[in-house]
Amino acid sequence: MKSLIVAGLLSLALPLAAKGQLADRKTLTLAAAKEMAAAAEGEATANGWKLAIVILDDGGHLLYFQRMDGVQLASIQVAQAKARTAVLYRRATKEFADRMAAGNTPLAMPEVMPLEGGLPIVVNGEVIGSIAASGATGAQDAQASQKGIDALMARLGAGR
Repeated sequence: MKSLIVAGLLSLALPLAAKGQLADRKTLTLAAAKEMAAAAEGEATANGWKLAIVILDDGGHLLYFQRMDGVQLASIQVAQAKARTAVLYRRATKEFADRMAAGNTPLAMPEVMPLEGGLPIVVNGEVIGSIAASGATGAQDAQASQKGIDALMARLGAGR
C-alpha cells in the first residue's frame, strides 16, 4: 500500500518537473512567411529587382520559397544557401562577406555562403528562422530581406 502511495505521488511530481525542462518558443507560421515574402517582393518590385526569396524555420528547413519572374536561376540556390547560413550561424551573412573582404576564409566553415542578403529572424532574442534574397546586389538583397523582417515585426508589434 505504501509503495502505491509513493508511486502515485511520483506520477504527480514527474509532469511538474518535466514542465520546467521544456522551453516555450515562437515559431514561424506559413502565413507569417508569406507576409514576409510579400514585403520583400514589394521592395524588389519598387526598385526594379528580380529576386528569389527563401524563408527557413529555426532548424534550417524550407518554410516558404518565392521566385520572381525573370530572376536568374542560380539565385534560387544562392538564396537557399544564404538563408541556411543565417539560421545556422544566427547572424547576417554580411558578416561572412566582410570576413572574406578582410582576407579571412570562412569558406572552411561548413555551410557558409559569404554573400550579403541572408538575415536571421530574431524575436524576443531568439532566432526563429531566417530570410534571404538573391538576384540583385548583396546590399539590395539584404534590403529586401530586411523589409520582410520589418513586416513581421510590425505585425508582432515588437522591435528587432
